[in-house]
Amino acid sequence: MEDKGLGWLAPDEIEPFLLGLGLMGTGGGGALAFGREIMRNDLAQGRRYHVVSPEEVPDDALVVSGGIMGSVKALERFSIPEIVARWEKRFEPLLALRTMEETLGRKVDFLVPFELGGLNTPVILSLGARAGIPVVDGDGLGRAAPETQMTSFAGHGVSIVPMPLVDAEGNLIVVKEAATPFFPDEVGRFVVTRAGGMGANSHYPMDGRTFRGAVVPGTISLALELGKKVVALDGGQAVAEAVARELGGRTAFHGTVRELQEKEALGFFVQTALIEGEDDFRGSELEITIKNEYMMAVRDGEVGCIFPDLIVVVGEDGGPVMSVDLRPGLRVWVVVAPCAPRLREAALSPVGREALGPARFGHPELEYRPVEELSRAWGLEW
Repeated sequence: MEDKGLGWLAPDEIEPFLLGLGLMGTGGGGALAFGREIMRNDLAQGRRYHVVSPEEVPDDALVVSGGIMGSVKALERFSIPEIVARWEKRFEPLLALRTMEETLGRKVDFLVPFELGGLNTPVILSLGARAGIPVVDGDGLGRAAPETQMTSFAGHGVSIVPMPLVDAEGNLIVVKEAATPFFPDEVGRFVVTRAGGMGANSHYPMDGRTFRGAVVPGTISLALELGKKVVALDGGQAVAEAVARELGGRTAFHGTVRELQEKEALGFFVQTALIEGEDDFRGSELEITIKNEYMMAVRDGEVGCIFPDLIVVVGEDGGPVMSVDLRPGLRVWVVVAPCAPRLREAALSPVGREALGPARFGHPELEYRPVEELSRAWGLEW
C-alpha cells in the first residue's frame, strides 16, 4: 500500500507531536492550532518530512535555522486557515531561506528549528518538505524563547547574521552585520510590528561540525515521545506528574490564576500571572513572569526557576496552557525542569549571560542559576 503519511511523522502522530511541542514550548512557540493546520495541509499536499539525526550532518555541510517571528498575541489576530492557504502561493520562510542562500552564495544542506513550539517546529518541517532539504532532529533551545539570540547557538559562538527577514506585507531586509547579539532581533521586531505582527526569518548559518557542538539534539523526537506518553492521561495532575518525570523536573505548584497584568510591547506579549495555591499549596502564591514564554517563577517571594530552565503550565484538561490563554479562574499545575545540558552551557557562557540573562525580561538584578539550586528555597528536592 502506498504511504499516505508525512514521512517521518505518521498521520496519527500529529496530535501527540503537537501535545509534546506545546508542553515543551513553555507557554510560547506558537499556537498548536497553527501547527495542526500546517501539518494537515502538508499531508493533503503530499509533502513528506525528512528528519535526520545530528550525526548525519557532514562537517562541511551548511546548516541554517529559522522560524516565524512575531508576538504570540499578535498572531491571534490572523486567520490561520487563510494564512496557510496563502502560503501555497507565497511562503515567507522559503523566501527567507532563498535569500540566505543568495547572500552566502551556496545552497543550504540542512535546516534546524529555532525552537520547540506548536508553530515554529512544524513550519520548519514544512519548509524542509517544500525546499527538499532535510530537517535535523534538534533545535536551538529544547524549549521556546522570545528573542532570536536566546539560543544555544549564540552561547556557543555561532553568529546570528546574516539574517534575512521577510514580512507578511512583502518587505524583505537582510541584517548582514551586528555590533550586539540583540540588534538583529530588535530590527526584526521593528519590522514585524509594522507589518501586522508576523514575519519569517533565516539565521545562524554554520558548518556541520560547529552545528553538532551547538545544537540541542534529539528534541523533535523527544517532543513526539513525550506527547505519546501523556496523550491518553486524564487530567492536569496526571499529565503534570508525567511531564515532570519525563523531563527530570518537579511539580512545583497547583492553584488558580487570580490576576493577570499584561501589555503588548515591541513585538512581545509581556505579562505577570499571579496564581493562588490550592491543596498542598494553599496559603502560597506563585508569580510567573512572561515574555511570550514563561521566564521566571517566584513563590512567596523566593525565586525558584529562571529561563532558560523550563516552566510548564498544564490545564485541568491535561493540555499545555499557552501564555495567551491564561485567565483569572483557570486552574493549573506548574512543572519546573532543568533545560538541556547544552543550553545550560550556553546560558552560563559570557555571551549567554548577556544574551539569555534575566535582564532581557526586566530583572537585571538577577543572574541565572540552575533550577535544582534555586528551587530548594521552595522545599523541592533533586
